[in-house]
Amino acid sequence: MAIDFNASRGATLGVEWELQLIDTETKHLRQDAREVLAALPGLSEGGDIPKIRHELMESTVEIVTDICHTVGEAKSDLAATVKQLRSVAEARGTALACTGSHPISDWRDAVMAPVQRYAELVEQMQWLARRIQTFGVHVHVGVRHVDKAIPIVNALSAYLPHFLALTASSPYWNGQDTGLASSRAIIFGSLPTAGPPHLLADWAEFEEYMDTLLRAGTIRSIKEVWWDIRPHPDFGTIEIRMFDGIPTLREVGMAAALCQSLVTLFDQQLDRGYTLPRPAAWVVRDNKWRATRYGLDATVITDDTGSTTPLRDDLYELIRELEPVADRLGCAEELKVASEVLEHGAPYERQRAIRAEGGTLENVVDAAIKEFYEDRFVSPREVAHGGM
Repeated sequence: MAIDFNASRGATLGVEWELQLIDTETKHLRQDAREVLAALPGLSEGGDIPKIRHELMESTVEIVTDICHTVGEAKSDLAATVKQLRSVAEARGTALACTGSHPISDWRDAVMAPVQRYAELVEQMQWLARRIQTFGVHVHVGVRHVDKAIPIVNALSAYLPHFLALTASSPYWNGQDTGLASSRAIIFGSLPTAGPPHLLADWAEFEEYMDTLLRAGTIRSIKEVWWDIRPHPDFGTIEIRMFDGIPTLREVGMAAALCQSLVTLFDQQLDRGYTLPRPAAWVVRDNKWRATRYGLDATVITDDTGSTTPLRDDLYELIRELEPVADRLGCAEELKVASEVLEHGAPYERQRAIRAEGGTLENVVDAAIKEFYEDRFVSPREVAHGGM
């Protein structure tokens, strides 16, 4: 089966940001995405890709950028949509936030969005789909030629723990501390076609594999392959889906800068005739689990002989390596936010710090709202003991 890849002109960007709808009084999720979208018809109904749209649950709205060329452009695009969305939500007593899971809401209270393909997903997956009341960020980066797509996906798979640890924001699930940095990685990753990408040789092997899945009835469309990193043939992009829900626009910009810089680096290396690294599948799986469990404190495997290094150290080195690329792309400032996360804490660490100060899970929700609206990291003392 031939799959056309609509190659991009360069490392263009597209960002999808899944936002929580939160009752300002109870701090629980509100299942009213339909009403919020109905109040914004110009954003939710326009064009092939609306700026705001349903996700699986009615507790979620997803905002989407147009095709952007710089991280700054993508951030401005998202900010403009948030401004309109916020005015409608606040009029309904609804606040906005983004973390990989909601600390106190029960997934069994969720209402499915009125979208046929979501109903079909639930019918097929049952409990696996019904509990996906989770939130994430997806970053698309344009790729200039189909022959580069699979090698870059393979190379990026080595960075699953880096993507996840910097943004892990779902330590709490149904009012309990899971002991994980990211419960979302487990919940969403349980879908049969989710998880790390299959490490394939080239585009022809990708086409053959998709054709096999279709023949077997495993999927009905290649869009049902929800790998952590996947090629998106229609858009001519590589889509990085590993990020947990990201609380601030600054950190969304960090994620976009990291993706655009890495893809650009690999694209340039291919142009120079280099063969990109392709980590062993077991290393990719093991490293994802380590970041899921330990976040930034993970020790990750660096080769197929079992050598390891602290993930924090590896992230500092990665940031330094990407600085010249990010500078040329105009996203050096956004990339620097990764260093701030390493210094002040990833979202899961900031949430647990509130609890350590004696705060409640409702205070954790308050902090997520505050971080989203003020676009800054909130210290635990600002919200613990009702400090807001």
